Amino acid sequence: MRCVIARYPFDLTKDGVLASMKGVAPELVTGESVTIGRHRYPVKQVGQVVTRQDRRDFTSGEVVRAMTRLGFTCHEYPETAPVDVPTPLHTASALLGGIVSPEG
Repeated sequence: MRCVIARYPFDLTKDGVLASMKGVAPELVTGESVTIGRHRYPVKQVGQVVTRQDRRDFTSGEVVRAMTRLGFTCHEYPETAPVDVPTPLHTASALLGGIVSPEG
């Protein structure tokens, strides 16, 4: 598939992207991301690896558009931790048999 990223044309294939990302450790996802294989990568990291361009040269939207057209699953926001994670104070209080309200 032909696409334009950072004003340069690229002929990308799904197999080519999979091969390029093989062995690349995913960075911490803080924004838009794409699932490639069993890993979830930031779109800027994928764009840099696939195009060999500096991340400042292209937008995440360009990479999301290309990866979506190739059939990869893209995500807008990173997965977050559950909201009801107990604080150390709540854990200690529960172990001692006391009840501490969430407000403190």
